[in-house]
Amino acid sequence: MMSDASPALSSTRRLPRRRAGFSEWSDRHFRWLLVIPAVLLILSLSIYPLAFSLWVSFVNYDFQIPGHAFVGLKNFSMVVFDPVAQRSLVLTILLSAASVAIELGLGLALALAMVRRFPGRGLVMSILIIPLFISPVIVGQAWTLLLQRPFGPTNYLLSQLLGQEVTISWLTQAPWLYIALIIADVWQWTPFMFVILLAGLTAIPPNLYEAAELDGVGGWQAFRLITLPQIAPIMMVAIIFRLLDAVRLFDTIFIMTGGGPGTKTYTSSYYLYTVGFTQFHLSQATAGSWIFLILISVLVGLLVRRLVKSEPA
Repeated sequence: MMSDASPALSSTRRLPRRRAGFSEWSDRHFRWLLVIPAVLLILSLSIYPLAFSLWVSFVNYDFQIPGHAFVGLKNFSMVVFDPVAQRSLVLTILLSAASVAIELGLGLALALAMVRRFPGRGLVMSILIIPLFISPVIVGQAWTLLLQRPFGPTNYLLSQLLGQEVTISWLTQAPWLYIALIIADVWQWTPFMFVILLAGLTAIPPNLYEAAELDGVGGWQAFRLITLPQIAPIMMVAIIFRLLDAVRLFDTIFIMTGGGPGTKTYTSSYYLYTVGFTQFHLSQATAGSWIFLILISVLVGLLVRRLVKSEPA
């Protein structure tokens, strides 16, 4: 009887030890156990589309031509040497740089004005951030109604202010159509810069300004020597996030100008959309998307390196 009970007893002793070992292992790797399901889900939803799109960019995946023959780098060369693609990339860079620069300046000015408390500050801030919650399609339609000639009120108001008739074709005449696109983008996304920069300004220790005031430092010098260095990292973060979105400008162009007149307002996103979903050259559009992705990755990598270097050790 004792010989029969001893194996069962040893197994019951061994079981709690195994459970204790697994419990210790799970405690040590608890944070990774929480993250792994989400990581696996994200990888499963992203790796397959990326791999499929990479395959499509090297084959002839065109609705007008049967079969999927391997064509190598032909799709990439068609995009690189396409004058419309080149112009669309230049326009994307110019519009993105202009929009982000204006939004940064206006957002910083608004943040400096709102950093001090005053009666009605909460109401004013609520009004300022409203454009963030509006769909870009609605923003494009609203600005189309405001700028459309002859029904929009913009030319009439400018005529009253300038004392002479203004007949600007905002959506068909260069350079006004580019200015119209920048105005719509700036109106919607300046609050994004404002919110981020306001958070950075409120995080600056007040004792720095008090010490500067005791040393006789003026307002402009305090801004240049204290405010700008303190918020430089968060300004870089705001620029990176805003650039990532600005280079994908599509919605407002689709609504306001439709890429026209001709191809004058083709950005890279609009060019890829036209090639892929209007002309049905999916291989060429996919190859262009990969080129665009590589260029954006290089740009963001440079900005992130600059951000890391600017942070104090």
